[in-house]
Amino acid sequence: MKNENGRPARTYRLNDTAVTPRPLECALYLVATPIGNLGDITLRALETLAAADVLACEDTRVTRVLLDRFGITTRPYAYHEHNATEVGPKLIEALASGKSVALVSDAGTPLVSDPGYRLGQLAIEAGLRVVPIPGASAPLAALVGSGLPSDAFLFAGFLPQKDKAKRDRLTELMAAPATLIFFESPNRIGATLAAAADVYGSERPAAVCRELTKTFEEFRRGTLAELAEFYGGDRNVKGEVVLVIGPPLPSAPPKGAEVDAILMQLLAEMPSAKAASEAARLTGLPRKELYQRLLELKERSGDKQ
Repeated sequence: MKNENGRPARTYRLNDTAVTPRPLECALYLVATPIGNLGDITLRALETLAAADVLACEDTRVTRVLLDRFGITTRPYAYHEHNATEVGPKLIEALASGKSVALVSDAGTPLVSDPGYRLGQLAIEAGLRVVPIPGASAPLAALVGSGLPSDAFLFAGFLPQKDKAKRDRLTELMAAPATLIFFESPNRIGATLAAAADVYGSERPAAVCRELTKTFEEFRRGTLAELAEFYGGDRNVKGEVVLVIGPPLPSAPPKGAEVDAILMQLLAEMPSAKAASEAARLTGLPRKELYQRLLELKERSGDKQ
């Protein structure tokens, strides 16, 4: 289909129907694309890709597959970590001149672990409008499929490749009261699980989410120790991997002599009522029970204060 100037019309195709998109206002549109299954593209994303004056992407070959699938003739231009310094200002110039610019990554949501973050910063600093077009996201797909708590989560991107740096990073996140989400190479997932089991403890729950939305999608759930054993050795792991690790397990409250030691230490620093309250905060035990125990300890020691 061509327009009145003889040029290809800006359309996208749904099944056998050509749809003409609405014109876009001048803005940087951050367009989420499928992470595997092309059927996960949204109608708004298709409309934006077809209508944009400029379409920037990580790899034109990857994006061309998506565009061809839906009959979009917009020409994609490469914008990636190796040319961002050169191409980024040109895209900002296009925006400043009143054009609409759409940015996509190879898969998923732009700016998540890709150089699009720099372009978004440049646009904001220049006072230009930035519009997210939400859609597929590997971290969220992994989270909801993992079976782990989703009320609080932390996406931490890729872990360092070297073992010490990896363990240091895991240690930094050890006490975060949230489910942790990492991208990982299939070649390193076994070593990463072993390191995580050492740092976080063998019983902490986790899930390895592989090839999300694709034909061989897999969720393998278990403790860090169980998963480290499964993916260890010479196991050949293929495809893209997201590692999800559950939040810290609740620690068992102290008992007996340990509680008594805490109470006596606090009593040496503060009045009985305050010592019982502070002990309750530290141990998670009922304040009333701790206060009664404190009175018994004082009576035993002959302390009548």
